[in-house]
Amino acid sequence: MNSARFLLPFSLLTFAACSSDATKKDPVAEARFQNEKRIGDADITKKQQRDADFMVEAASDGLLEVELNKLAQQKAATPVVRELGQQLAAAHADMSRALTTLAEQKGIAVPAALGSQQQQSYQDMAGLPGTEFDKKYLETIIDGHANAVDNFDGMSEDAYDGDIRGFAAKYLPTLKDHLDLAKKAQDQLADAK
Repeated sequence: MNSARFLLPFSLLTFAACSSDATKKDPVAEARFQNEKRIGDADITKKQQRDADFMVEAASDGLLEVELNKLAQQKAATPVVRELGQQLAAAHADMSRALTTLAEQKGIAVPAALGSQQQQSYQDMAGLPGTEFDKKYLETIIDGHANAVDNFDGMSEDAYDGDIRGFAAKYLPTLKDHLDLAKKAQDQLADAK
């Protein structure tokens, strides 16, 4: 009975996402709205709301990460940045798929496309030339991973839902490794000057 209560709103969200009005909305804001509505209607706890917020943020950050890593493979002026982009793109695509599957199982709405803020970040990066792109890419990846490590670390212990706790714990070491790789790449780029 409990799972049916969570699947109905997800089914309605899927239908709403297919409508023409949904294409005009910010996917991240829409996912947050749908989760708040579902949680409010179901009288769910604040901890469950925090779980949903984590999933939305992780999904939107993951989508941006995948796109920035693809961009790095195309635009990077240095081999170290191209290689990092290639390595991180595959790992984040896998993580995004796992997160989407978990969100579907839990009836949590997550964005399927970049939100307006993420689109702007992507456009800003896409407009940068050569080594300027490489520097900004590495700064962005390091900041994003540092934030993700903090979020995943907290949720690996404090998430209300055990599966979400498990997801955060599973991918926390990967994110830490990515942060270290990005910092090393940044050091290599600085040493190349």
